[in-house]
Amino acid sequence: MGSELGWLLPSFGQLTTLGREQLDLSRPADIRRILHQLRPSLVVNAAAYTAVDKAEREEALAHAINAQAPAVIAEESKIIGAFLVHYSTDYVFDGMQKVPYKESDPTNPLGAYGRTKLAGELAIRASGVPHFIFRTSWVYDRGGKNFLLTILRLASEREELRVVNDQVGAPTWSRDIAAATVRIIESLSPAGTRLSFEGLARHSGTYHMSAAGENSWYDFAVAILDECSRVHPKTEWFAAATGGHPLITKRVIPITTADYPTPARRPAYSVLSNHLFLQTFGFSLQDWRAQLSRVFQAST
Repeated sequence: MGSELGWLLPSFGQLTTLGREQLDLSRPADIRRILHQLRPSLVVNAAAYTAVDKAEREEALAHAINAQAPAVIAEESKIIGAFLVHYSTDYVFDGMQKVPYKESDPTNPLGAYGRTKLAGELAIRASGVPHFIFRTSWVYDRGGKNFLLTILRLASEREELRVVNDQVGAPTWSRDIAAATVRIIESLSPAGTRLSFEGLARHSGTYHMSAAGENSWYDFAVAILDECSRVHPKTEWFAAATGGHPLITKRVIPITTADYPTPARRPAYSVLSNHLFLQTFGFSLQDWRAQLSRVFQAST
C-alpha cells in the first residue's frame, strides 16, 4: 500500500515517505518527534502489523503498531493541524452476518489482529482529529507477502492445493485502494489548490473501501491460476513469486476451515458494504475479478 501511494501522492506537493528504517512505530517518542519536525498537512498511515496468526502470540507488538501508533499519530496530527488517512480491516467484524457489513454494524473481532486494528480506529476517533478511516479487505499486491504471491509460490511447488472454501470476503488490489484514496483527496480540493483541509474535514469519518463482489479463498485461488496464462513467465514480479519455476498445480481442492486450523480465528463472512463510500464520493472500486485481471495484464 505504501509503495502504491508513494507513486501517486506527490501530485499534492512535497511527499516524505517513512519506512521501517526511518521510523519505528513501536516508539511513540519517535513518531511525535518526526511529525513535529515535518509538520505535514496530510498524514497517510499505510503501516500495520498484518501477520494475522503471528499476532496471536505477539499481541503486545501488534497492539503497539496497530493501536498505540495510530493513537499517537492522531494526537500529533491534531496538534499540528494535519488531516489523517488511516486504513483498517474487515477483521473488526465477527463474520456472523450473511449480508455485507455496513460501517454502523457492531464490531466484534475474533482475534488479536482484529482487536488491535479496532483499538486503533477507536483511538483515532477519540482524538478528534479530522480523518478518513478506510476499512478494506483481503488486500493483495504483486509485492510483499499476501495470498496472491503465496498461491503462485505453492503452484510452482505442488500438484495439488487445498484451499478454504467457507470463508467469504472481497479481495482488493492495493493499487486500487491507493488510487481511490488519491482520487478522493483530489475531488475534495478546489481547482487551483493542492490540498483542501476544509474539504476533507467536511467528510471526516469511517468508510468501507473494498472491491465489489464476493468470493471464497478457494475461488480466489482458482481465479489466480486461471489468470496465469495472461502473463509472461519471465515478467519480473511473476518470476519472483514463482522462483522462475513453471506452475505444476493440476488440482485445487476446496476444504473447510475445520480442515485447516490456524492460531487465529477468521470471520466466515466479512464482505463490506461500499454503499456509503459510493454515496459520499460518487464512485466505487471495481469487481474483485476485474481487479485481478488487471494485476496480470498491467505492464507496471
